[in-house]
Amino acid sequence: MGEVRPQRDAAFTLIEMVIVIAVIATLIGVLLPSFRGTQDEAAEQRARSELRTIATALESYYIHNSNVLPSALSSLTTASPRIITVIPDDPFNGTTDYQYYTTAPYYVVFSIGRDRAADISGISNSGQVTESGDCTEDILVTNGTRTDTSGNSCGN
Repeated sequence: MGEVRPQRDAAFTLIEMVIVIAVIATLIGVLLPSFRGTQDEAAEQRARSELRTIATALESYYIHNSNVLPSALSSLTTASPRIITVIPDDPFNGTTDYQYYTTAPYYVVFSIGRDRAADISGISNSGQVTESGDCTEDILVTNGTRTDTSGNSCGN
């Protein structure tokens, strides 16, 4: 007669479970940083689009209000004629509106960008955007000029 072999239950062993968990953890570790980069790219595109809309609203406000810029972005929502209905939030700053500085007739409106820190601190009477750091940190729209700390033009 033949040998009787003990039946093995159809279950995973502890070693098999550890290997599966290690493989899943490795995949998450590889994919998560690239997912974060994709989120930042989408937020950057959203900020650029919304900033162009706000800049258009600022120009319209300027034309309709005797060549005066609003003191705050919130004035755009109550202007007559109505220019925009709501100021969108900065996608890099949660529930905070885009930041805005003005020195007539110049303005700068900006998002803090990927580093999530505001480098822009104002705009001068000559239209020069005042910022610390280099030109790549904040996302902005201005009718003035922008240069980095070494005096090189950054464009708008």
